[in-house]
Amino acid sequence: MKTHFAFGFLLVLANLIAHEAAKAWEPDAAVEPPNYRKPKSDAELRFWLENMVWFHRFTDAEITSASGLTQQEIATAIRRFQITPANKPHRQTSEPLRVVPYPGGRHPRIGFLEGAIRPQRETKISVFLPWDEDSYVVADVPEAIWSNLGLTYLAHTHVPTLWTKQGVELEPLEWNRRVDGALDFERKLPNGIRFGTKIAPAADAVHMEMWLTNGTAQMLSDLRVQNCVMLKGAEGFQDQTVDNKIFSSPYAACRSKDGRRWVISAWEPCHRAWSNAKCPCLHSDPTFPDCPPGETKRLKGRLSFFEGPDIEAELKRIDATGWRRGT
Repeated sequence: MKTHFAFGFLLVLANLIAHEAAKAWEPDAAVEPPNYRKPKSDAELRFWLENMVWFHRFTDAEITSASGLTQQEIATAIRRFQITPANKPHRQTSEPLRVVPYPGGRHPRIGFLEGAIRPQRETKISVFLPWDEDSYVVADVPEAIWSNLGLTYLAHTHVPTLWTKQGVELEPLEWNRRVDGALDFERKLPNGIRFGTKIAPAADAVHMEMWLTNGTAQMLSDLRVQNCVMLKGAEGFQDQTVDNKIFSSPYAACRSKDGRRWVISAWEPCHRAWSNAKCPCLHSDPTFPDCPPGETKRLKGRLSFFEGPDIEAELKRIDATGWRRGT
């Protein structure tokens, strides 16, 4: 009896192993393709390695995750380009804030990762803190765009968009890097809607503009935008709470753990200032005016940093600069 039972058990086990092994060779439509971007030239390879090694201080594993390069390829290229911590460029106080494209490879959130699967880098920038050149926030501009048509764009995988419902995959894009340090990109969606973002770093703030052109034949309304400033990489700002944040539309601000410094995000016109404590992040989410066919609408944004006890006075000072009017 025991022999028969043991034989039967081993037969079931063998069949189970064989079944699982066969499944391993079957194509799985649910398996996501790699989420890296391989550099297409020596110039691109050098730029991204400097970006990841100097500024983001990526590990070799993170560089591989972002670029698809092997450990040997990374080591060889770093030696060839002589990229070392010793020759990292340092920002002077009078220079514009350091702003670079976020390379991917390291998730920009601490928590709520299930709400941002496969984050795409073409909408994300890293803005480095003026008092700590190793700390940065990641601004996702835009993270999402809604319209009367539904969820029109999403910079990661989470809930279905107009395009995922149709099985349409949007091509990967990159930021255009200008000689003056500005960044910009433009995306054209399959239905003719075009949108883009311009980033202009200054010594005291990062000035942003977002635009949308209606290339469809119908009126676009309810054009809500979600812009996210993620705090994972900013030392002293990573606590997963809303207790260190204030919301005074259009401003969303986060206080450092020592209470002496602030990160301030703002977009105009703002329909909601809020935060997701789990990420953690700041949101000043704007809305485009209704947009008739053929027309273009624009939004103004600003990201800045403040050292001092009186955040209310700082918000009033920022308002007085006229940034909402683009002056």
